[in-house]
Amino acid sequence: MSGTRAAIVALLVTTGLPATASSAEFVVSPAVVNETKAVFGKVESRDSVPARARLGGTVREIRVDEGSEVAKGDVIAVIVDDKIALQEQAADAKILALESQLKNARTDLDRAEKLLTSGSTTQARVDQARTQVEVLTNQLAAAEADRAVIAAQAAEGSVAAPASGRVLRVPVTQGSVVLPGEEIALVAGGGYFLRLALPERHAAEIVVGSPVLVGDRPSAANGPGTIETAETGELVKVYPQIEEGRVDADVEVDGLGDFFVGERTLVWIPVGKRTVLSVPPEAIVTRHGVDYVRIIGKDGEMEVAVILGESFRDDGEDRIEVLTGLKSGDRVVVP
Repeated sequence: MSGTRAAIVALLVTTGLPATASSAEFVVSPAVVNETKAVFGKVESRDSVPARARLGGTVREIRVDEGSEVAKGDVIAVIVDDKIALQEQAADAKILALESQLKNARTDLDRAEKLLTSGSTTQARVDQARTQVEVLTNQLAAAEADRAVIAAQAAEGSVAAPASGRVLRVPVTQGSVVLPGEEIALVAGGGYFLRLALPERHAAEIVVGSPVLVGDRPSAANGPGTIETAETGELVKVYPQIEEGRVDADVEVDGLGDFFVGERTLVWIPVGKRTVLSVPPEAIVTRHGVDYVRIIGKDGEMEVAVILGESFRDDGEDRIEVLTGLKSGDRVVVP
């Protein structure tokens, strides 16, 4: 009995008859797929805004370091000019002197008005006293305005973050002497994106709005990531200028907040379309390193050896490209 069973199994293998009754038929037909190219994208910030000193002086305090997260308006450094303190003292002394002179002038005006009532002085003397009061009042207002200007200059010593984001560099240290307009820190804000540099032969093929695949963050253990674990992004900008045989393009994708600015990761971008033949993955059988597909021919079912290409999705279904071994119209048995 065992010999009979072995003969039946051998006959099934030789004739290519299906070993199970549960199977479906897939007709091979051409499909158009995107031709992708793997390139490295560089993480860039939308805005790199320098926080500059508005006041010349000595850096007394630095409140941030490289990598610090800041919000727009946060004080990141304090600059002090010792001459401003002396100017404030001089302005305060001038204001006190003018206030004393104004007080005496008002006293003289009151006395002159009383004497004019009793006929002991002239109207000219009263007018002179009144003019003196007005002059000193205006001088006091000017001195107070000068004092406000000095106070505003002192307030400019607080260097505020020009945008919300991450601090990329701080080129000064505490105690450094800086000039007006000098950079205190560089802040990367406005979010992050990937900058690609593609060969110019692909310039006419890339289209704004095309979906792209972005690999995981590179690591020592997992490398630069694979297309199977990639996330979907979008091509948002193609630059109209080609430099050194390269065209630049920008890709937006979520999850770049933890990346370093300047860090690189793999991006698979569509650069054209091509027509392929494909089969479902379930139709592939591998024996001794060779891939086979069972097809239905004129003489029944038979297995043919095939060479496979890349995997892709067609209308939501997994497909494997077949480079050789099949032609359009072949009927493939899918278990």
